[in-house]
Amino acid sequence: MSRFSLSVRQWSQITRFLSLFCLCLLLVVSCSRSQQVTTTSSDSVNTSTGNGRITIGTTQKPRTLDPADAYELASLGLVYNMSDRLYGYQPGSTDVKPQLATALPKVSPDGLTYTIPLRQGVVFHDGTPFNAKAMAFSLERFIKNGGKPSFLLADVVDTVKATSEYELTIKLKRPFAAFPSLLAFSGVSPVSPKAYEIGAGKFKPNIFIGTGPYKLARYGTDSLQFDVFDKYWGEKPANTGINLQILSSSANLYNSFRTGAVDVAYLSLEPDQIRSLEDGAKKGDWQAITAQGSVVSYLVLNRNQQPLDKAEVRQAIASMVDRPLINQRVLLGQADPLYSMVPTTFDVSQPLFKDKYGDGALDKAKQLLTAAGFSKQNPVKIPLWYPASSPTRNLAAQTLKAYADQKMEGMLQFEVNPVEAATFFKDISRGLYPAALLDWYPDFLDADNYIQPFLDCDKGSDAKGCEQGGSQSQGSFYYSETMNKMIEDQRKEQNPEARKKIFANIQAQVTTDVPYVPLWQNKDYVFARKGVSSVQLDPTQNLIYKTIKK
Repeated sequence: MSRFSLSVRQWSQITRFLSLFCLCLLLVVSCSRSQQVTTTSSDSVNTSTGNGRITIGTTQKPRTLDPADAYELASLGLVYNMSDRLYGYQPGSTDVKPQLATALPKVSPDGLTYTIPLRQGVVFHDGTPFNAKAMAFSLERFIKNGGKPSFLLADVVDTVKATSEYELTIKLKRPFAAFPSLLAFSGVSPVSPKAYEIGAGKFKPNIFIGTGPYKLARYGTDSLQFDVFDKYWGEKPANTGINLQILSSSANLYNSFRTGAVDVAYLSLEPDQIRSLEDGAKKGDWQAITAQGSVVSYLVLNRNQQPLDKAEVRQAIASMVDRPLINQRVLLGQADPLYSMVPTTFDVSQPLFKDKYGDGALDKAKQLLTAAGFSKQNPVKIPLWYPASSPTRNLAAQTLKAYADQKMEGMLQFEVNPVEAATFFKDISRGLYPAALLDWYPDFLDADNYIQPFLDCDKGSDAKGCEQGGSQSQGSFYYSETMNKMIEDQRKEQNPEARKKIFANIQAQVTTDVPYVPLWQNKDYVFARKGVSSVQLDPTQNLIYKTIKK
C-alpha cells in the first residue's frame, strides 16, 4: 500500500500545532510584497463598521496563498475563503456535497476510476473560464509543483484527464474510498491556468486567482483585504468585503475585540482569555460561538521501548488517565474528553476506551501492573516527552505526572522531558521517546485520516514492530498484520455501512493493543460583536467569511 509522506506531514503538523497552542507566538515568516496586489499596512485598511465590510482579527500570519503549497491553518483558511473546490462540507457535517462538481463521483467497479461532472458558467477572478482542463491543470500543478501538501494527491492519484469540456476523470493508483473527502481539502482548489504554471517549486505565494466569492484586493504584512467577486457563480456574500487584521499577540487580539476594533476574533486566544470573553458573552456584551473541533490530542506509547513492550503496562496507563481532570486543569474545560482515536466528528467513532478503561481507574491500573511483574519496589518508570514550545503539552505532562505520583503509590512514575520542537519531530520517528504527547490536525475529514497514518505499517514484524510506515512515523512502532488488512479493506469498501463495521473492528483492536491513548478533542471558539450574525465554522476549522453580516 502507498502511504502519505509522514515525515513531511509531521513538520506541517507542528507548524499548525504552534499556530493554535503556542498562543502568544507569531509565525516568523513574513509574506514578501506582491507585484500583483496592492500591499498595505493595517493603518490603511478601512475598518469602518458602517460600510457593510467585516473586520476579522487573528494572530495567524499566512506563509503563502498558493494552494499548491499551503499546509498551515493560517494559509488554508484564506485560500478556503477565496476559492471553491470540487466538493465541500455543510457547517457541522462531515458529509461531502458537490461544489464545483455537480454530483458525487461515479466510481468504477474496481474503485480506481472517478468520473466527475463539472459546473458550467464559472469564471476565475481574472475572467478565464473554468472547465475540466482548468481543473485538471490545477490538480496536476498541486502534485507536480511539490508543495508541502503535494503528497496528499501524489500518493493516491495516477492520472487526471479532462474527458470532455465539463467532465473530469481521475484514475487512482489503488482504491481509496475516502477520495471525495480528500478532494474537499482547502488546497485542492482550481487556479487560473493563465496566472499559474506547472513546475517544481513554481509557486506564487502573494497572489490568489481562483473562482471563489472573494478576490484578493490588498496583501500587507499585517493586513489583508478581500473584495466581493462580482462574477461569482454562487450565492453572493452577505457582506461587502472582509478586512483581515493580523495582530502581534493574543493579548492584542483580545483587547482589539473587547474595544470593538474588530468585529470577529478567531485564532488564537489563550484559555483564560477565552474564559473571560465567554463570561462577557453571558452578560450580553458580545457573542460567543462554539463548534466541535476535529483536532485530537493523544499519548503515544512506543511498543519497542521497555516496559511499554508489555501490553499490560500500556493498558494500565490507559486505565490511570483521568480525562475530565486533564480537561479542567489543562484546558479550563475548553475541550471534550476523547475515548477513541477517531473523534466524535464522525458517526463511526465509538468510545471504547471509556467502556474498557474509564477514567482514573486506579485499582485496575495497579492490578495490570502487578500482573506484568511490577510493584512499589519495582515501579514502572516512563520518560514522557513533548515539544518545549507548547504550554498546553507542558501542563498536560505535569498533570499526568502529578496524578500518577499522588494516586499510583509509586507503581507508575512519569519523568517529564521537554525538547525543542524540530528535534522532537525528527526524533520521534527514530524511536527515541518511550512516550510522547501529540496532537493531530486532519488533512481531510474521513475516519481513515485518523487511522491509516497511525496504525498502518508497510514493513515490519511482530518481533521488531513497524520499521517503515505510519505507526513508525508517529512513534508507536505498532505492527499488526490484522490491522494492515482491516485498513486495506476499509479503503476499498464503497458501502458506508460495511465500512463502518470495519472501523468498529479497528477501534476495538486499538483499545486492546493501546499503541495510543486518546486524551481530548478540541473545541473551536469564535467571538463576534453584537449586531454581527451568521458566524459559522466549517468542520475543518475554517471561519466562513461569506455568511457573516451586520
